[in-house]
Amino acid sequence: MTAPARTVVPTLFPPPGYAHAAVVEAGARLAFMAGSVPLDPAGNLVGEGDVPRQTAQVIANLDEALRAVGSDLSQVVASTVYVVADEPAALSAAWDVVRGSALHAGPHTSTLLGVSCLGYSGQLVEITATAVVPDPA
Repeated sequence: MTAPARTVVPTLFPPPGYAHAAVVEAGARLAFMAGSVPLDPAGNLVGEGDVPRQTAQVIANLDEALRAVGSDLSQVVASTVYVVADEPAALSAAWDVVRGSALHAGPHTSTLLGVSCLGYSGQLVEITATAVVPDPA
């Protein structure tokens, strides 16, 4: 299987750290990941009130979940980053952590959204993702 082909379209705006499209060869195994949340293994919220800390925990949890299915952050072809925010600064705080992480290795296609609330009390960040699951070597 070939690696995902990520494309930045030169005739469109230059995206800040993501691709316009990702194409996966037909027949590849894909993992559709549930929303990764900022909880520790005991179910406790990590980083209350701290968007960057919660984003880091969400990415760590996503990485662990991907590894459990035979993939990793570098194989993510699409993600959606949800941030409880009503202004761009909080979105930027989360995106800065994403850009500094292995999730940004692609770059993959991504959407960054400000939302009014998420599922857990105090939760500020959640990330969903689709990743390629490479054939075992």
